[in-house]
Amino acid sequence: MDLPNPVLAKVTERVIARSQKTRSAYLQRIEHAQGKFPARGALSCANLAHGFAGMEDNEKLIIKVGREPNIGIVSSYNEMLSAHAPYKTFPDIIKTAARENGGVAQFAGGVPAMCDGITQGNAGMELSLFSRETIAMGTAIALSHNMFDAALCLGVCDKIVPGLLIGALQFGYLPTIFVPAGPMSSGLSNDDKAKIRQQFATGQVGRDALLEAESAAYHGQGTCTFYGTANSNQMLMEVMGLHLPSAAFVHPHTPLRDALTAEAAKRVLDLTAERGNYTPIGHVIDEKAIINGIVALLATGGSTNHTLHLIAIARAAGILIDWDDFDELSAVVPLLAKIYPNGKADVNHFQAAGGVAFLIRNLLEAGLLHNDVTTVAGKGLQHYTKEPKLIDGKLTWVDGIVQSLDDKVLRSIDAPFQPDGGLRLMQGRLGRGVIKISAVAPEHRKVKAPAIVFDSQEAVQAAFDRGELHRDFIAVVRFQGARANGMPELHRLTPVLGVLQDQGFHVALVTDGRMSGASGKVPAVIHLSPEALLNGPIGKVQTGDMLIIDAEAGVLDIELDEQTWQSRPVAQPEHQAENEVGFGRELFGVFRAAAAPAEHGASVFGALVGEEPQGQI
Repeated sequence: MDLPNPVLAKVTERVIARSQKTRSAYLQRIEHAQGKFPARGALSCANLAHGFAGMEDNEKLIIKVGREPNIGIVSSYNEMLSAHAPYKTFPDIIKTAARENGGVAQFAGGVPAMCDGITQGNAGMELSLFSRETIAMGTAIALSHNMFDAALCLGVCDKIVPGLLIGALQFGYLPTIFVPAGPMSSGLSNDDKAKIRQQFATGQVGRDALLEAESAAYHGQGTCTFYGTANSNQMLMEVMGLHLPSAAFVHPHTPLRDALTAEAAKRVLDLTAERGNYTPIGHVIDEKAIINGIVALLATGGSTNHTLHLIAIARAAGILIDWDDFDELSAVVPLLAKIYPNGKADVNHFQAAGGVAFLIRNLLEAGLLHNDVTTVAGKGLQHYTKEPKLIDGKLTWVDGIVQSLDDKVLRSIDAPFQPDGGLRLMQGRLGRGVIKISAVAPEHRKVKAPAIVFDSQEAVQAAFDRGELHRDFIAVVRFQGARANGMPELHRLTPVLGVLQDQGFHVALVTDGRMSGASGKVPAVIHLSPEALLNGPIGKVQTGDMLIIDAEAGVLDIELDEQTWQSRPVAQPEHQAENEVGFGRELFGVFRAAAAPAEHGASVFGALVGEEPQGQI
């Protein structure tokens, strides 16, 4: 394996230096919190009796008098999410495996799991980002009983994995493994689904045809097969060393998936303090693991949501990263994967072509990942170049392939799809934001057009329906930040802007909100910070202003003399109160009031111990 790339080394050293005080404070905190083994030994008799009262008699005895480690299971199971429905059977698999390997497991707690695919374009989407914080707090509550010596976190989708991880990192002294459920089998192709959506947007097909197409795409249990935030989560958990190697994209309800779930229980027992291989999650997630996550995200054209989530996750471990780190790494990390919306293939095709094991092998060989990390599989990321197989009924890891089986989907480091990564930092007089260019054709990466200002995605749709948008323009959708309305994904805009782009118009989006991880071909500068509600300059833009987007150069600007720009007032929201009631939004006012800027992860959890005071970005 090559020496670390100089830019990788530089960014890593900068993050370590920037995080020195906050990381040190975090490590001291988890060291102080680590108690005796087993953890339940610190409980009084009354406490302990409550802790095992609901268990089976044989398990009660183990908890009561034994020293066997106890695994806390934190699950996001529900029947509504196809990705999470398979988790119904996992606790029984885990409990059986724990007993067979000298331990015990308890279902510690469940956390909510909302589906962005259901809430897109609806009021519930305004709770989506803050559900990450709710899940983190739910995870903390589940693990707070001091009954557990290790944890297994069961989660897949958008805010669920980041929330589980942020919560688990508060118990950084516990060995913890993340257990995936796997993707659904391939249905209607994502490309064909997108075409039907655009046809519906223009009135060429009706709702029946649209529902038929959507049902053919999302047809069974497992993760949606496009490469959005959910599947980006799964890839990241492997590259950051929290999955068993190559566990992410194995289908649910298969013998291999069940074997991997059982093995996760066995492995996390082996990582507990008493068994001599103590590996707490707070030591797995360090600066190098976070940098590895950024690199893999860039190399695969992963979800823009992780320019928020990875920052929030890092902060939970006392690590400070920012968009400059993403941007500098993006300049040297090549794009090695083409998965929808960045290409026509889905994650099943990606897995068949070589999957995460092939990706990691190539990035390690190029010196673009840190190998000297701690993982749940052992020391060194090279463990993740292997793939699991069931051989004569026994789970075994074998070397992954060394050549891609489909170079239209996955390529080696010496023949990338493009020489740099899939994300860019955009900055200028309108603020700082990010853009995902891996799915944007080169001819659409530069747009100079007049602005049309909107205060909601519904207003964009209404203007389209009235026939007012058949021209070159940049849609500026403001008051969509975390403080304004919870920073919803504006995925409803994708078909509308896609139709206009296909008709030959030069269109783009600028917003302080988010876009779905599934969004693609239309250039979209998102997460603009400061947001409009905090007097961000996006609030100064007026309809007719000439805007400039140059994704290649990272430029977002306005053609306006500086005196006029500086003297122009910032617009104020006209319908802010409407974002604060209904669908439970009343309960999240405290979250909106506390939300940090996007470049701080839009987190509500405040400054870290040892962090230098910073103003709004």
